[in-house]
Amino acid sequence: MPDEEYDSLSLSEIYSELDLEIDEDEFRERVDDKVEQMGGLCDEPTAAKLVAHELEEDRVYDIADVTAEKDEVRFVGKVTSVGEPKEFERDEGEDGMVANVRVRDETGEIRVALWDEYAASVGELEKGDVLKVKGAPKDGWNGGVEINAREIEVDDDDEFDVDVDTSEGAVGAGDVSAGASDVTVVGRVLETSEPRTFDRDDGEGKVANIAVGDETGWVRVALWDDRADDVSSLGSGDVVRVRDGYARERDGGVEVNVGSRGSVERVAEDELEDEVEFHPDPTPVVELEIDETYDVAGVVTDTGETRTFDRDDGSQGKVRNVRLRDDTGEVRVALWGDKADLSFAPGDEVAILNMEAQEGWNDGVEGSVNWASTVYVRSRGSLEGEEDGERSEAGLDSFT
Repeated sequence: MPDEEYDSLSLSEIYSELDLEIDEDEFRERVDDKVEQMGGLCDEPTAAKLVAHELEEDRVYDIADVTAEKDEVRFVGKVTSVGEPKEFERDEGEDGMVANVRVRDETGEIRVALWDEYAASVGELEKGDVLKVKGAPKDGWNGGVEINAREIEVDDDDEFDVDVDTSEGAVGAGDVSAGASDVTVVGRVLETSEPRTFDRDDGEGKVANIAVGDETGWVRVALWDDRADDVSSLGSGDVVRVRDGYARERDGGVEVNVGSRGSVERVAEDELEDEVEFHPDPTPVVELEIDETYDVAGVVTDTGETRTFDRDDGSQGKVRNVRLRDDTGEVRVALWGDKADLSFAPGDEVAILNMEAQEGWNDGVEGSVNWASTVYVRSRGSLEGEEDGERSEAGLDSFT
């Protein structure tokens, strides 16, 4: 409340305007004590203002109660993730540094921006540290609230009981909607790609892609610039937590984008409350129709060699054919571009998500897998020495 408004209000009105953690009787007692302490040099409205400022300065907020309208807040939370420090140049030409950490208490989670000397020492922080934070709230870049830290201190409080490995606040991978911000997804890695570089107006960029799935479905995730290097520590089947992404529509689907403010990290499965499982809902091979897009699942029965070809624009492409069988039939699948480099062997159980069904040889149907598709190798196996009857047991049922 602006200071000039105190003089025109009664004590009851002042109390009702303030967001205090004490009741009105205690507030009145503190005001009376302040008037007496000042030796009659201030009236009740002035004393009320002083008391309110003292209470606000000493208040420790729950993270859920932190809003951008506050001038300054204090809170305590447990570190859930630590970002890398990033250097930048200020308008006046001086070098600066910033690093982001995320802090959680029992009411919620918030991003904390550490600047300069705090950012330089961010490597001393670890996930699970209890952190006392004093700082200025502000509107975040994607609609949330974040803190510009003014003071931080690690607290050796072993009794601060907050789980840092949790799926709380996460949305199902299949439930992510375009336009959503501050997206958190906990899921199983279905596929990864190598980082690739590209040119943009301000220099060179980098991007890598992963696909993440859970019981609700799956979603593509694009990791940009420094985050792209995180893909090297991830493998198919790992459980990961994707934080602070923003979702957008891409070619009819949804993609979660993670930049410098976000993160992707492996999660120990035994530290999660619920098991993370991905079960595709495949269409039987016998039901595939030309010019439609499907999820299919089955066993690889044959793999061809990768061959290269020249495109009309002079660039070189590559393709590889494999055969996939489920309980209802078998289909040839063409893997284009980087998908041709995926490792397959006869007997592998795979799910192919977002596969296009096209017209193949002899008016049959074949599958086409491109960058928008995901290939999840659920298990490795071998068909050598198996009888046809034994082989038919693998397929759709393997993914239920």
